[in-house]
Amino acid sequence: MGDRNTPKVSVKTQHRLTIVIKLGSSSIVDEVTHQPILSVLSAIVEAAVKLHKDGHRVVIVSSGAIAVGLRRMDIEKKPKALAKIQALAAVGQCRLISCWDSLFAYLRQPIAQILLTRNDIADRTQYLNAQNTFTELLSMGVIPIVNENDTLAVSEIKFGDNDTLSAITAAMVQADYLFLMTDVDCLFDKNPRTNPDAQPIELISDISNLVADVSSAGSTLGTGGMSTKIVAARLATSAGVTTVITRSSKPGNIVDIVRYAEASKPTLSDSTSLASEPIDTPPLSSSVSSLHIETPSRPPLHTRFLPDPHPIRDRSFWLLHGLAAHGAVYIDEGAHRALAAKAGLLPAGVIDVEGTFSQQEAVRLIVRSRKKKQSPLISPTPGTSTADGVGEDGPALWEVGRALVNYSSAEIARIKGLQSTEIRSVLGYADSEYVALRENISLTKRDRSSRPATPTPL
Repeated sequence: MGDRNTPKVSVKTQHRLTIVIKLGSSSIVDEVTHQPILSVLSAIVEAAVKLHKDGHRVVIVSSGAIAVGLRRMDIEKKPKALAKIQALAAVGQCRLISCWDSLFAYLRQPIAQILLTRNDIADRTQYLNAQNTFTELLSMGVIPIVNENDTLAVSEIKFGDNDTLSAITAAMVQADYLFLMTDVDCLFDKNPRTNPDAQPIELISDISNLVADVSSAGSTLGTGGMSTKIVAARLATSAGVTTVITRSSKPGNIVDIVRYAEASKPTLSDSTSLASEPIDTPPLSSSVSSLHIETPSRPPLHTRFLPDPHPIRDRSFWLLHGLAAHGAVYIDEGAHRALAAKAGLLPAGVIDVEGTFSQQEAVRLIVRSRKKKQSPLISPTPGTSTADGVGEDGPALWEVGRALVNYSSAEIARIKGLQSTEIRSVLGYADSEYVALRENISLTKRDRSSRPATPTPL
């Protein structure tokens, strides 16, 4: 819980907030005994119910099914065989959701279980169905408990870790905040365990400029580490979600951090100077009085990533991050300019194809520049190569987005560089004049470094 000297105050604002809280296995299950840490679980429940009573909507992304399954079956170490891991997940998920339900029941708070795999959101209709389910549950006052469906998931359809799942969930529900709970208070510029002079990083306005120690690996129970939380923060902030890393053993801090962050939001006149403001003297908005609270002089230690001012949402986010890319289509700079001007992708602008994919599957769009660069901006998929190579003297490459293609990789390889009128004579048919329709293309921002790359499944 938070500091006992901190007064318990309301977090009421002029609008309802949607807050996603992600908990890793090591945060809620003892790494040695595999016993659920009831003190942390109870504190999370108290914090979530308090936020809910203050009018906010709460979603919890909870790992721990496999760890709880180990305890239930009296198995000391996590097995390596996939079938055994999935069986333990099936056993543990029942116990885990029962634990959550029992604790929330004491405070008369209904919950719901949602289990997802990447396949569940790869189909646009299923993605919208999941989004509608979240919306309805939250409107009913229910707190959804989300986890990856480890019983069914295999490497090809896994999110890889629940940090990524929480970021995609936050984007799906258009959350205001994503809390990534971990075993440290915040990010540091160096490893604090080995460097006594390590300094905390408290506010990050541009994640592309982040320099932090990410040497913390995942626990023996989980799959994530600090690096996966940075990836999740990139995903979430790109969707307009304020992302916070803070200590899981002090879940009461969530309320204080939300209160502080809301009171610290700048007015329009302050927004241009926010990045240079020190965290201990935040610009106060004119709506602070609506919070009915005093801004604390210092919040609990945490790292807060500010959201992108021009977020990628809805279908564009789904295209970029909801789908797993099955290959890549290399395009020229002229095609890239046309896409930026809202045109579709014509075969004339395609230079090369990488990988094997079918119609209506997602591919990476990579621009191949005529300019030579000593350090290429992107490397090809491991185990594949491009026509020109990407050596020190190779062309500059950079990924600019994702697309659902109208033709297979074999078909695109045959029609690349041609005019659309030539498609029928080459293939014998012409399903479309475009390799990809503009509505099925989502581009990253021009500043490529500030946009996240979709993590590949482990």
